Amino acid sequence: MARTALVTGASSGIGAAAARKLARSGVHVLLHGRNEDRLAAVAKETGGTALTADLAHLGAAAELAERALAITGSVDLLVNNAGLGWAGPLPDLTEKRLRHLVAVNLTAPLELTRALLPAMLERDRGQIVFVSSIAGRTGVGGEAVYAAAKSGVDAFADSLRFELHGTGVTVGIVVPGVVRTEFFERRGRPYTRGTPRPVSAERVAAAVVRAAAHPGDYYVPRWLRFPVALRGTAPGLYRALAARFGAES
Repeated sequence: MARTALVTGASSGIGAAAARKLARSGVHVLLHGRNEDRLAAVAKETGGTALTADLAHLGAAAELAERALAITGSVDLLVNNAGLGWAGPLPDLTEKRLRHLVAVNLTAPLELTRALLPAMLERDRGQIVFVSSIAGRTGVGGEAVYAAAKSGVDAFADSLRFELHGTGVTVGIVVPGVVRTEFFERRGRPYTRGTPRPVSAERVAAAVVRAAAHPGDYYVPRWLRFPVALRGTAPGLYRALAARFGAES
């Protein structure tokens, strides 16, 4: 089990739930978030250390990694969880929001991993977990940029697995579907569909902990692996079914 962990997006939702689970296992948790008050509350609850930063800003991820290492000397587990959403027609997406979507969902996990990986390799151990999204595996109408960023995270994580094979540093990916958090309100379009039903943040957090201990791909809920498999083996059929039954966010 890791002794220290950096969890991004830990002020609420999946990140906060993951931090609580890790803290209960005796892990010292470094908590990243933007909301100082919420982050302080989670830090008080978990005994962790709050590190506020806006990962949409250039250089923020590298600075966060430096602060984390300065406090603990090493980070055994990195949970790349922070996410930013936006839903709507692509022409309505502003250039600034597009940059922020890519920065938070894709660039920040890459930069944090790059910055913290050398110390892990030096110790011959470490765990990296990426919280991706089913949007990155199948595509979702109205969330093209978010889906593209999450697909990039998946490709990065898979490539990193090959690169790190035999080093003692492991990579896990958690692929949630609809989760009962504030994400949908913040993206500007609440989730109103009856199916699939949202899962709890705690359920996804449990998968994060499992992915750290036993590296692999974890779909939450597990049935999400079936549309992903269908898209890979019969993309034409998948698209036809998605068009009929909806692949909107």
